[in-house]
Amino acid sequence: MIGRKKKEQLDPVALAQQQQIREQQEVNLAFQKGITALRDFISPSSIEFSGTHFQIGTRYARTYYVYGYPRQVFTGWLSSMVNIDEVMDLSMFIYPVESQVVLENLRKKVGQLEAGIQIDAEKGRVRDPGKQAAIIDAEEMRDKLQVGEERFFRFGLYFTIYASSTDELEFIAHKVESMLGQQLVYSKPATSQQEQGLNSTVPQFSDQLQIRRNMNTGALSTSFPFTSADLSQDNGILYGINMHNSGLVIFDRFSLENGNSVVFAKSGAGKSFTVKLEALRSLMFGTEIFIIDPENEYQRMADAVGGAYVRLSLNSNTRINPFDLPQVVDTEEADNALRSNLITLHGLLRLMMGGAQAQMAASGGQAGIIAPALTPVEEADLDAALIETYAKAGITNDPLTHKSPPPTINDLYDTLLHMGGTGPQLAQRLRKYTSGTFAGIFSQQSNIDINNPLVVFNVRDLEDELRPVAMYIVLNFIWNKTKSDQKKRILVVDEAWQLMKYEDSANFLFSLAKRARKYNLGITTITQDVEDFMGSRMGRAIVANASMQILLKQSSSAVDVLADVFKLTSEEKKRLSQFPVGQGLFFAGQNHVHIQVTASPSEMQLITTNPQQVQQIQQGGVAQPQGTIDLTNRLTPGR
Repeated sequence: MIGRKKKEQLDPVALAQQQQIREQQEVNLAFQKGITALRDFISPSSIEFSGTHFQIGTRYARTYYVYGYPRQVFTGWLSSMVNIDEVMDLSMFIYPVESQVVLENLRKKVGQLEAGIQIDAEKGRVRDPGKQAAIIDAEEMRDKLQVGEERFFRFGLYFTIYASSTDELEFIAHKVESMLGQQLVYSKPATSQQEQGLNSTVPQFSDQLQIRRNMNTGALSTSFPFTSADLSQDNGILYGINMHNSGLVIFDRFSLENGNSVVFAKSGAGKSFTVKLEALRSLMFGTEIFIIDPENEYQRMADAVGGAYVRLSLNSNTRINPFDLPQVVDTEEADNALRSNLITLHGLLRLMMGGAQAQMAASGGQAGIIAPALTPVEEADLDAALIETYAKAGITNDPLTHKSPPPTINDLYDTLLHMGGTGPQLAQRLRKYTSGTFAGIFSQQSNIDINNPLVVFNVRDLEDELRPVAMYIVLNFIWNKTKSDQKKRILVVDEAWQLMKYEDSANFLFSLAKRARKYNLGITTITQDVEDFMGSRMGRAIVANASMQILLKQSSSAVDVLADVFKLTSEEKKRLSQFPVGQGLFFAGQNHVHIQVTASPSEMQLITTNPQQVQQIQQGGVAQPQGTIDLTNRLTPGR
């Protein structure tokens, strides 16, 4: 037996096999150590816990629990936590409790409170209102539990905040605790339980802190985070980056009650950049764009996408006849086409005949809207002259006559000159548009045909007195085109304050904003003179009829006005005058977020008006997108 065992131990074949097995195990062990699993990518390099905080990788964190609530909590009290611009993990634990157990405990509690009140009365002590309120609450809860109207729960609320340093951690902690304390909600750090706190806030459903508060169904429902800082849809265009959570703001303005939008910003804050980016991206989805350009800012974009660029000036060959009628298909619209255009012409002619006086009054420092320059008698004579002018051209209320060539201002001048009453005086006031300084541009038949997805009307080269008249006529021209051929369109009115200075043009712009939805048109109104725009009744009405608003950086004087109109919080009001270029508040219906407008390098070359970037593009370089941010720096752990 011993000899056999000794022989086996000395067998060289067995020894070689054992050695081979050991070597194979060592190789497998070394191989396993070198394998990188998924957890190696997502796990931090280290976690170190202390009594008041813990360090996860290079970041510091601290877990808090909520222990105190007010007697009543209201819906949305947690929205400030959900939308705070800090990195935070928040978890809720809800444990249902049997109603029978709660009823029995409430019965005992009510008995104790009533006995305490009775003892206080017998000993002559001052009545304790807290006990009275507790009895009322307990009795109300018993009644609702008994009939099944309410249920009872145990509720735990924990949150973990993250920071890059201990100083930043203390700052964020103070900010969050103050925010909750303002609502009488009190929190404490999980001292000496930071590991348990981390395990309770990571998404693994492990309540290791077990600090809970009794709540009924109504109180518990107010804590559900139905509010969110997200503002994104499945359809629409990219407007920018949501600065709350680095998400994308993708939105379709036509999904709101109306497609109107207003953009307020001081000069150089990026308002034209934002609107041009929206227009460029909307074109890719088949939306047609009309733009009234008072500063020649849209030509490079129009040329790049093959758009039509209409230059209006006294030296150009472009002609627009304000007497043109829309060729509408709808029977009801066709019946009212002439009457509607007569009303528009009344406003235009008041602006033309009183334009010099209005301009003089405006430059004299008078605030508000300039009054009409025509008397009631002149209004009546002008109305009769307009109807007679159309009749001479063979156009009446009958839609079949609307295909005849329309009259021009020259025809109206002749009618006024040969009629009685105030006609000759009105003709003299209109003379500068027929044979005077401003003759030609609006006194002949139209020679442009809008058949392009992007059309820009440049009014920069027009005189100051003629510019609001031109903007009015162009608006009417676009409006007639919109009614004739209904498609999804956006009309951009840049520097709209020039129209708001005059009552008739302000009324016309408001009328367009109010009726645009019916014709699938969205009007974008841009202005930098916020005080003048919002100081007028029509300006406020236009804002009220815009479902989407974009507020970029404002001057200090405009912040108070906008804060009052848009009901901004104190924090938003403070930021509004401090936003960098390209950042602002994006309002869509009842929701709004802090947005960063971003553009790709290709888009940047088409829409930028920054002199340095334009020069760089002309020299053959690639301009860096305005407002570019590094998303990797914002996707921090714990987000």
